Amino acid sequence: MVDASNLTDNPFLRQYELKVGGELATLEYSQQDRKIFLTKLNIPEVLETETFVEDFLKIILEDIIEKDISVVPTSPPVAKFIRGNRRYRKMLPVGIRI
Repeated sequence: MVDASNLTDNPFLRQYELKVGGELATLEYSQQDRKIFLTKLNIPEVLETETFVEDFLKIILEDIIEKDISVVPTSPPVAKFIRGNRRYRKMLPVGIRI
């Protein structure tokens, strides 16, 4: 299980960061108005399990829910995750379907 307290939003580099055992997982983004475009998922090979990726994306999306902004997933793994998790589909802007 991924510890949500270790998640950092780095606005300077425009990415979410999570350090796990000396490794750094990131999700790059671009924000415009009330939308955040999730553009590139970078997971170190040693952490690249389906469980880790899902947990990492869940804590990021929960953070975005708290900020009350829409999500536009342009990264294929993020789009796949949202497509498979109905709870997060409501975060998509009107007219966006994945």
